[in-house]
Amino acid sequence: MKRNTLLILAILLVFLISCKGKTPQKEVLTAEAKVSFTDSTDQAIFNSIKEIAATRFFSKLQQDERLLELAKIFLQTPYVGGTLETEGNEKLVVNLRELDCTTYLENVLVLSSIANRENFNESDFLTKLEEYRYREGKITDYSSRLHYFSDWLFENEKKGLIQNITEQIGGENYEKEINFMTNHVDAYSALSTDSSLIDKIKEVENQINQRDLYYIPEANVQKLEDKIKSGDLIAITTKIKGLDVSHVGIAIYVNNRLHLIHASTKAKKVVISDIPLADMLLKNKLQTGIMVARVI
Repeated sequence: MKRNTLLILAILLVFLISCKGKTPQKEVLTAEAKVSFTDSTDQAIFNSIKEIAATRFFSKLQQDERLLELAKIFLQTPYVGGTLETEGNEKLVVNLRELDCTTYLENVLVLSSIANRENFNESDFLTKLEEYRYREGKITDYSSRLHYFSDWLFENEKKGLIQNITEQIGGENYEKEINFMTNHVDAYSALSTDSSLIDKIKEVENQINQRDLYYIPEANVQKLEDKIKSGDLIAITTKIKGLDVSHVGIAIYVNNRLHLIHASTKAKKVVISDIPLADMLLKNKLQTGIMVARVI
């Protein structure tokens, strides 16, 4: 009888230890389930990047090196515009399989900012993506998204994530009235659906128009390109009325000349420009110059 009692106690002890070991795992899985990506392909891409980051020791790299390594991972990814425009209320959209120039830059930035850790997860990615993409780092409605890229630069500099270095490396005043969205309401389904958002966007435009903006004119880019580093963020200014920036990408040097790695509307995929950035600007009749920011 004594022997049987001891055996039962031993089994109970093993069972209790087993339960204690499993409980945290169950809690972690439940928590992760709430923040996982909605698309299985995005999840698979994220998992692959996470594995690459671990095997190549991205956490040991300098910020600019890590950013460029992650930027190259997305080479050949298809260009698709308008992936952030969805039905209903504004929500955090994750799409690693289809990129436009801004979502490409944001995804690379977010991944580079969390890949400095030896281990990171979906929650880290989603939290950081929301921080970069929205005013004050939080979604409230459509107007909280940083639609104008000069505003994106301003807000993310205020958060301490980047530094706009355009003026200090030789930039000149960029004088332009920004009002493209409110002058083209029909091009934005959210504004057409909810007219109350128009006034909010108008207020954003008014704030932008009160700021001192700087750019490097296209004619000066080549002579100033030695002040730009690989991994810097490049925003291309435009002649389009009411719009500040028409394209963005990441600086990368090829044969000692400054090129752009970007989600290209022309190539319909992520590529490294086949000609230097300065030449690329001069060939485009609508592009006027660049703004430059550095990741902190």
